[in-house]
This record gives sequence, C-alpha cells and structure tokens, in this order.
Amino acid sequence: MTLHDLSHPIEPGMPTYPGDPVVETYPNATHEEEGFSLTAFGLSTHSGTHVDAPVHVEPDGKSLDAFPVERFRYDARLVRCDVESEEAIGPDALPPRDDAELYVFDTGWSQHWGDISYFEHPYLSPECASVCADRGVDVAVDGPSVDPVGGDLMAHHELFREDCLVIENVRGLAELPDRFTVHAYPLPLGDADGAPARVVAEVE
Repeated sequence: MTLHDLSHPIEPGMPTYPGDPVVETYPNATHEEEGFSLTAFGLSTHSGTHVDAPVHVEPDGKSLDAFPVERFRYDARLVRCDVESEEAIGPDALPPRDDAELYVFDTGWSQHWGDISYFEHPYLSPECASVCADRGVDVAVDGPSVDPVGGDLMAHHELFREDCLVIENVRGLAELPDRFTVHAYPLPLGDADGAPARVVAEVE
C-alpha cells in the first residue's frame, strides 16, 4: 500500500480564489523572544485543498460538521478528462454507474498552480454535476472550483441539493490508478461552509 498526498501546502503567497482573503502568517512567539515558536495563520475556509459544505452556496444547506467523520473516507474512481481551458466537462465523461463514492476529475490542471491561468480552468457542466448528484457521488477536482470563475455556481447547486460534498484544488493525480481510497479529512471547524483538508490517496 502506498500513500499519495493530493494536497497543496498552505503558505503565504499561495493562490487563492479571486476575491478570497490571501493567506498570511506572522510569528506570535519566537525562540529568541519567548523560547518557543508559535505561528499565527490568517486564511479562509476555502484556502488551498479544501472541502465545500452545502451551506457554502445554499442558505439552508448543511454545514461541514453535520457530516460524520466516516463520510470523508471514500472508495474513489478517477475520471480522466481531455479538456481545454474554460471547457465544461459533460456527463459523457462519467463512467458507468458503480459503487464509487467519490469521482476524482483529472484534467491535468493542477500543473498551472501558481499561474494566473489556473483560474481559467475546466469545470463541471450543470448536467454533469446533476448526474453525480443523482448517483449520490461526491466530487473532487484538480482546479479551484467545480464552476467557472464568475459563473452562476450551478454545479455547486446541483451537487448540494443531494448533500454531495465538493473537494477542490487537489493535485498529483497523474500516477493514480482507476480505483483507490481517498481520505479527505477537513479541519473540524464548527458550523463551517468549508475547511482546508489533508487529502490523501491510498493505493493498494
């Protein structure tokens, strides 16, 4: 069994979604002054690799802490997509229905992390998201959102109507097989619309 870290490091200067708070740090205590190190972080609930909860876009949606911890361990299927910049992924990209609990969309877009082109990413069409929702499957994408930047968030709405969770900003998908286990445990923030997560693929 091997483990593959699918998470981006959280650090100052990292990409954040347009309009979101930037990630900042400052030393609250130092070895020189206090004899120990303690660093303060300022970030949003959607910084870096993170999990979206339904309340992110649905006023009456569930918060992240409404989901049991076992929800964040998945029998996952990789969905390889040959798509271009700002292209919608249609339902024809989806595999036949099976017992997968998470579809991980591999578009290769994580290679643009740190460049402005990262936000010209492929995204899920509302029809694709609707099929995922009807199957009760959570989704993970290797871009900043399941919707286009500045879009109407229709993919989010389609997924959240069935309480499907969304994992965004994953990376390192190229070497993964078709099936694997994903652990995507978000920070245990109370009443949160999302939270950064350490997302790891476990491959037998």
